[in-house]
Amino acid sequence: MEMDLIRKYAHLLINYCLCIKAGDKLYVTSTTLAEPLLREIYAEATKAGAHTEINMVFEGMNKAFYDNASNDQLEAVSPFTEHVMRNFDAYLVIRAPFNNDEDKNIDGTKSKIRTKAMAGINSLYFQRTANGEMRRSLCQYPTQAAADEAGMTLDEYGTFVFSACKLYADDPQAEWLKIRSSQQHIVDYLNTIDELRYKNEKTDISCSVKDRIWINSDGRSNMPSGEVFTGPIENSVNGTIYFDFPSIYSGEEAKGITLEVKDGQVIKWHAEQGQKLLDRIMEIEGARYFGEIAIGTNYDITVPTKNILFDEKIGGTVHMAIGQSYLQTGGKNQSAVHWDMIADMSKNGYIFADGVKIYENGKFLI
Repeated sequence: MEMDLIRKYAHLLINYCLCIKAGDKLYVTSTTLAEPLLREIYAEATKAGAHTEINMVFEGMNKAFYDNASNDQLEAVSPFTEHVMRNFDAYLVIRAPFNNDEDKNIDGTKSKIRTKAMAGINSLYFQRTANGEMRRSLCQYPTQAAADEAGMTLDEYGTFVFSACKLYADDPQAEWLKIRSSQQHIVDYLNTIDELRYKNEKTDISCSVKDRIWINSDGRSNMPSGEVFTGPIENSVNGTIYFDFPSIYSGEEAKGITLEVKDGQVIKWHAEQGQKLLDRIMEIEGARYFGEIAIGTNYDITVPTKNILFDEKIGGTVHMAIGQSYLQTGGKNQSAVHWDMIADMSKNGYIFADGVKIYENGKFLI
């Protein structure tokens, strides 16, 4: 991969996404496959005056833990991880998978024990990122496993990732500032409405967003980005929604998901593929309520790649997430799950705000 693109990526992540300044404590986690980017990030963060800690995961590490961990180990919380979540100023997660199937066969009982043990840390993470005490960003480093999942060669996938992040532009940061500006008028409008409704041939679902806060996702918390989102009033969601695109959770895939919702709660669910996964997730506390409702605005991302970081941003789509709310939106639902599911709105798709049509066939009318 071209090193000047890697350097531009590191510069964008440190200076735009995380706004690193002298004295900041920065925690970076990825796999050993992302070493070229990690090296440049470390240099860029050091240049900015940060104190940087890097965690590099090796191939098979997660599987080795779940295959061999005792209950005592599953219930243990790393004191270093807890220290990071309580005290660090910035947190960068770089996805760089070795194997997308590694988590598929993890023992369900062990997974539940671990999820319960990490609930406090997850709650702390959501609180500190919501109130701005800890800046965070999630991004992708191209690997063969991710390329295979997307149905691309590694070179094609690298081009896809770097294009989505605007790294071929002379000044990527300037491009993201333009996106911030163009999305702000949408957010300003949505922050004045009470009811939102999604409608297409297979979907008719509405909710109240009264006094909830819409977020302009402009590439800082996610790179790439391009969406506007909020948390619905939890008991106000009613109707049916069909999610066209594949949805991945813990390495497992579900397709053609239909959810029927009454007074905020998912009362019926069906998947054309992955029904057992859907059944299992719906057993988790808080997973039958929604934590997010959103609209994708990145028209440079045109094809699904089975990677939610990119797929939920596709221009002409909407998505909803079951489970944990983003506290900065005013959302109140709590869960160990946050699972985004995506619906195509590019053909006969409409969004109504307080009864007014504001979106048609994948494009805003406002």
